Parts: sequence; C-alpha cells; structure tokens
Amino acid sequence: MSQDKNTGEKNAQTTQQDVTEIKQERIQKILARSGLGSRRQIEKAIKMAQIYINGKVVELGQTLEEGDIINWKNRKWVIEPQAQDLQILMYNKPLGEICTRKDEKGRPTVFDNLPELKRQRWINVGRLDINTTGLILFTNDGNLANHLMHPSTKIDREYACRIFGDVDQIKLDNLRRGVELEDGKARFNDIQQAGIGEANQWFHVVLLEGRNREVRRLWESQDLKVNRLKRVRYGGVFLPKKLRPGQYQELTRGEKNILMQDIKYTPKVTELVARHLR
Repeated sequence: MSQDKNTGEKNAQTTQQDVTEIKQERIQKILARSGLGSRRQIEKAIKMAQIYINGKVVELGQTLEEGDIINWKNRKWVIEPQAQDLQILMYNKPLGEICTRKDEKGRPTVFDNLPELKRQRWINVGRLDINTTGLILFTNDGNLANHLMHPSTKIDREYACRIFGDVDQIKLDNLRRGVELEDGKARFNDIQQAGIGEANQWFHVVLLEGRNREVRRLWESQDLKVNRLKRVRYGGVFLPKKLRPGQYQELTRGEKNILMQDIKYTPKVTELVARHLR
C-alpha cells in the first residue's frame, strides 16, 4: 500500500515539475532545442570530445542546469531558462515532397515552406511517404512530438484512400479484424466508403498507429492498389479545406488546448536553452 502511495506522490511531483519549470535536462536536448544541431550531430560531437561544460569535457547524457557555460566550435553559450512558446503548425504536404530536412538528391522537403524559428527547430510529428499528401503536424516541443508519435498514446489518424480493384465485404472484414504484415498484425479501426467511380472507390480509414506505409500495405494485403492517399486528420486536428498544398497554418490557443486535453499532455511553462555569449 505504501508503495502505491509513494508512486502516486512521485508522479504528482513529476507533474508539478513539468507544469512549473525544468531545472536540469540532458545536454543533447537543450542544444538541439536551441538550434545548435540535431541530437545525432550533438552526440557525435560529444563522443569526439569537442564540447566542454564549465571547462570540462562533456560526457554523453550529462545534464545541464542554469548558469552552466558551454564551449564548442570556439564559441561560448550560457544555459538559462526561458518561457516556452509552444508552437504547433498544421501543414498540407503536396505530392513529391519528402519528410527530411535535407535530401541528397535535391528533392523538395516538407521543411522548405515552413517559417524560420529563432534558436529552435521544427520537429515533424511522424512522416508521410513521397506519394502521400495531406496533414503533417510540426512543433517546437520535442517532448510533445514524441508523445504524439508514441504508440501508447493511441491517437487516431484518418486517411482518404482511392482504391483500384474489386473491394468486397470479405476484404473489408479482413481489414477490420486485422491481417499479418511483415512487421506484425495490423488493422483499420474504422472504414467508411466515401465514393464509387468506374474503376476506383474512395474510402476513409482510421489507424491508431503510424507504421511505415501501413495504410498502403494493408490494402495491398487484399490484392488492392492505393492510387491516391491523403491524411485528413490527426487526433482532433482536421486538415482545413482552405489550406492549399504547400501551405501551413498555426494552431490557435483553443485548438492547442483541445489537442493537449485529448492526448493528456501538459506542456512545460519554462525550458532551458543555450544563449550565445558574444
């Protein structure tokens, strides 16, 4: 009984800390949040003993606190708290864009049309393949992005699909019950017919996870082909009809509050950042 009580007290303390301020965080998170590079780039620099904290070589996973001095690339930063300005964008991904910051082949990316962030980076919430269009969320809060993408959150994602082939009730029942894919069992939590053409049919489907090409692979398991695929909803966020491909729109305060309540997430009020010392 006492163990449950202690656990509850610990959870309450953690929640309270999240609501007020963060006093210590790992160096990779703070420097990445401050726009000094990706976590992978920062981890590589740490392993190569290129980053110093208060005159000493940093160790991987080391935490920073207010007042710490960082030296890297012959430049200096001080760690200090700042009020978090939580930003969330919805973006209408066009056909042909890829979900990466830079592409070796020079193809357009989903980051090309986004507004610049001062000392921060946009983080995409999940990915859409090059041939899939529609809604992608971006945020400047890495913890929020991870929370939205984590399978335990079970956020529903809705897609509009144009299907080529003979879609019968047996195939639809299979997709609702679940089929074995190469990476495990998968299923649509909901399927609604949305239109019938001469050779194609439109459906709206819902998933509670975001595995690679999962929507396409589910239809393909029934010998059907997806020739148009568009994500139209992520949780309580719907892609507005007025938002054209390649355009973004920031969520309003009300929309953000609804999303936070829906996913049971409390954003930090303050966060630690690295400020450049001249």
